[in-house]
Amino acid sequence: MTFYTINHRQSPQSKKLFALSLTIFVLVITIFKTDLRAQEKGILRGFIADSVSGESLPYANVYIKELNRGAITDFRGFFVMASLPYKRVTVVISYVGYKSKQFFINIEPDIVNDLRVQLAALNIQMKTIETTGQKIAKENATDLSLQRIAIRDLENLPKGVELDVFRSLQSMPGVQTGGDVSARFYVRGSPSNENLVLLDNTTIYNPYHALGIFSALDPDMISSMEFYKGGFPSEYAHRLSSVLKVVTKDGNKNSLGAKAGLSLLTAKLFLEGPIPSGSFIISGRRNYSDVVLKKFRNNNSIPADFYDLFAKVNYSNNDFMQDAKFSLSTFMSGDKIMNNNPKREDFQWENQTLAFNYFQVSDSPLFYQLDLSYSSFSGEQSPNLSGGKGMKNDLSDFTMRIDFSYVYDNKDELAGGFKISEVHTTLTLENFRGQSITTNTRGVNVSAFAKYKFLRFSNFGADLGARVHATRFAGGGASFFIEPRASFTLRFIPELALKGSWGIYMQDLVTISDENEVVSIFEPWIITPLYLNPSNAIHYISGFEFIPTANLSFNLEGYYKIMHNLAIVNDQKYFDSDPDLISGSGHSYGIEFQTKYQLYPFSFTGSYSWMRSFKDVRNVVYSPRYDSRNNINLSLEAELGDGWAASAVWTYSSGLPFTQIAGYYDRLTLDQLSNNNLLLDAYTPFVLLGNMNTGQLPDYHRLDLSLSKKIQINRLKMYIDLSVLNVYNRNNLFYFKRDTGERVNMLPFLPSVNFKVEL
Repeated sequence: MTFYTINHRQSPQSKKLFALSLTIFVLVITIFKTDLRAQEKGILRGFIADSVSGESLPYANVYIKELNRGAITDFRGFFVMASLPYKRVTVVISYVGYKSKQFFINIEPDIVNDLRVQLAALNIQMKTIETTGQKIAKENATDLSLQRIAIRDLENLPKGVELDVFRSLQSMPGVQTGGDVSARFYVRGSPSNENLVLLDNTTIYNPYHALGIFSALDPDMISSMEFYKGGFPSEYAHRLSSVLKVVTKDGNKNSLGAKAGLSLLTAKLFLEGPIPSGSFIISGRRNYSDVVLKKFRNNNSIPADFYDLFAKVNYSNNDFMQDAKFSLSTFMSGDKIMNNNPKREDFQWENQTLAFNYFQVSDSPLFYQLDLSYSSFSGEQSPNLSGGKGMKNDLSDFTMRIDFSYVYDNKDELAGGFKISEVHTTLTLENFRGQSITTNTRGVNVSAFAKYKFLRFSNFGADLGARVHATRFAGGGASFFIEPRASFTLRFIPELALKGSWGIYMQDLVTISDENEVVSIFEPWIITPLYLNPSNAIHYISGFEFIPTANLSFNLEGYYKIMHNLAIVNDQKYFDSDPDLISGSGHSYGIEFQTKYQLYPFSFTGSYSWMRSFKDVRNVVYSPRYDSRNNINLSLEAELGDGWAASAVWTYSSGLPFTQIAGYYDRLTLDQLSNNNLLLDAYTPFVLLGNMNTGQLPDYHRLDLSLSKKIQINRLKMYIDLSVLNVYNRNNLFYFKRDTGERVNMLPFLPSVNFKVEL
């Protein structure tokens, strides 16, 4: 296979673009730093944190009693409430697992009233549920298809081998999985390469360990996550399907702390503590055994060797710069699968990132930030004597991003920003004759976004925005592409809301994959060549939200997604002049329902989703391998008191499509003939496949149970988690080996234990 090559040097151009953006950034800051006119009404701004560590508390509730108004802190723990009357008000701050606080504040004109709050965690023997203001805070939020997840929400779920953030997403309606052996997730009928994974605004291109079985992001370093299943706003770019934004912890600002954990798979260490005017964290994890991994592959050995490491330093000093915060972080992960068998393939891949963030809160209701990030991915497949093909892929991404948001005195918000990314990809492919062809591509994408959020009305909210791309990664001069996006919330009564969103999305950086592969080890990234238009998608989403009480909620969403110009590997390339990639299309549609009920000490979540997904390549329409039409997820959690907690999760999904075997034939391999071989010895069996994905696997279901105990002795905390996966030992079919016909099942009955110590 020969890939279209573009030698497009843009380093001088990119430097000019970076300089231009920095100039614009300075102008924006200068404009907003000028004296503003007197506010017609008051503004309350604040920051909510843990009283012991100083860590921010994302998605905490802020409620003003006299006004019957509320807000939710963002992922940084910040909140802004505008258009407040000049009067004395009572502000209640609450957060699940923490003791609520109440403040009396005089809202004053012409200034931003600032509130800094530290909440104390409840003792594990006294934990209760705080729900004050939750329903009111969502009165006009434009958050359709958005799931906000604090890491504490995942701690009571069955951890299996260990807690995994990506596997937790697979329990959400609209998110499909390839099975127990993969942490890859597919959102609303789209492939996994259309999901954007951000680690503090830095793109992670292959965030998987051990053949994709586990995520490379250790939950101990994570503070919260925001997951858009579709209809995401204009500040996000370069993906068609979903956005997962992972926000890391800052570290304990008051004292040194350490955590050590041990599971049947990995050992890990977490350190945090204060530095002058700041804090730090270091998180590391490494596997030490493949005993559990064998359970994922029918007791076949998986000689996987992997690690991940994350470090972050934060600095904030008002004497140096008022209300500013600086962060510097790095992330590294690596995997090696060495079989020590010349007849089997070997694999290795790694990720590396380096990121700088400057976040500023101004004297006015303005937030702005600057992100500089570098992200790289390198993967290699060594065929040895297996008869497979060799492959090597390298990607580097340098991105500068500038964002700002401003809150008006009528509660409306204005946001905008610029983004410049320079990406370099190298792909080396080897054919069956051992010939290698290398393709180098370098390009720069320049884009900007602006949006306006109408939040002035208590029963209606809207988010109108657009992103404009001025260039393509593949070069070729200016290439404008506009991505308009809109969403709204109409609340008929405080308990019932109608929501909707629409948007156009573009993706110019894609992966190449084989639809017939059962397990994708890693998929190489390439820049879409100029002879193809960038992939794009249109999202239509609508739904209802019904919250009859503070403890009970119902959500119903329907969606229709159209995809154009999908980059598909040309499986009919016969001559060098034939293109390596061709354009395909697709569409998907579905309905999702979710309900949540909390009544201490129990918490129940149930969801159902129905979906159809199709691809069209050369006028042949088929369902992709992740098209699971019916999915049910039920989970029950219970706080048993005295540090005990239990949970049960039952999952059902209809069978995935697969390509059936039509037959076999003996293929004459003349290139293997020698003087010592007879002609008949040169025949090898070759599989003939039927029509694409016309078969369907049996239904899948399993039950997982978990029991955990938390023990606290002064500052020392110990956590013991016992989990059992597939309690009734359901034989869920994974696939049949094409050469032998052997049945390969997914995970059997599997007990596991996790132990963690925190100081």
